[in-house]
Amino acid sequence: MGEIKVGTASWTDRTLLDSGWYPASADTPEKRLSYYARQFPLVEVDATYYSPPAERTARLWAERTPAGFTFNVKAFSLLTGHPTRVSALYKDLRPDTDKRNVYPDDLPGQAYEEVWTRFLSALDPLVEAGKLGALLFQFPPWFTIKRANKQYLLEVARRCAPLRPAFEFRHASWFDGDNAEETLGFLREHDLPFVCVDMPQGHKSSVPPVLAATADLAVVRFHGHSDKWTSKDIHEKFGYDYSKRELRDWAPKLRELAGEAGQTHVLMNNCYQDYAQRNATTLAGLLDA
Repeated sequence: MGEIKVGTASWTDRTLLDSGWYPASADTPEKRLSYYARQFPLVEVDATYYSPPAERTARLWAERTPAGFTFNVKAFSLLTGHPTRVSALYKDLRPDTDKRNVYPDDLPGQAYEEVWTRFLSALDPLVEAGKLGALLFQFPPWFTIKRANKQYLLEVARRCAPLRPAFEFRHASWFDGDNAEETLGFLREHDLPFVCVDMPQGHKSSVPPVLAATADLAVVRFHGHSDKWTSKDIHEKFGYDYSKRELRDWAPKLRELAGEAGQTHVLMNNCYQDYAQRNATTLAGLLDA
């Protein structure tokens, strides 16, 4: 069985800071990250989806965590085709527009290329420290299974090489009927890591909890099962506290998945108060048992 690393998709959420999970002595960003890294070997950085990271920030992350710690980094929204706030773009690359949000086609080609270059180069301190895990490319619900989108996965892999992108889909077409076999086969053929998800079902963005390793790295993200999944309030959407029974049912499935990959990253994305941290601790204990 390959190595399993368990962590959470945040360490700075305001409701987490207010929950009391951090000791009173962890009263600065540096101390909080240091404390988190003593509890878990893995974290996912989601802030990079909303605004591209600065190299100085990545260097601080590397300096404030122990050897062997791993950061998975979520791709900037523009790179996954999501609407992106003009104010989130690098100042010198912002288009002259009255639009609040832009898409890749709204930028000149050279500006779009420069976003890619700056996003990836900002992560160099993590790469140099051996602490960069996967780059999470979570695609929008309208990113369906079709030839052009599969070609974009290959383009992303080429742009990121030798870094490892991992792909999360949010449209059921990737797994409808025979499409599941086609999707997983395509990812395996090109050695592209697949992001498995546990999430509410019955919504337009719902993807079934397919567990499969399509490369040497497997990634599983737990989004919870909130009955307010369509809420615009992210804490209502992700505010789900997994029971120990639910996590116990997942443990053997995750061990089986880890038998197919060299390394498996398991991330709790139910980020409300200390739900994710408590659930990750419980799940890690079950996997170690």
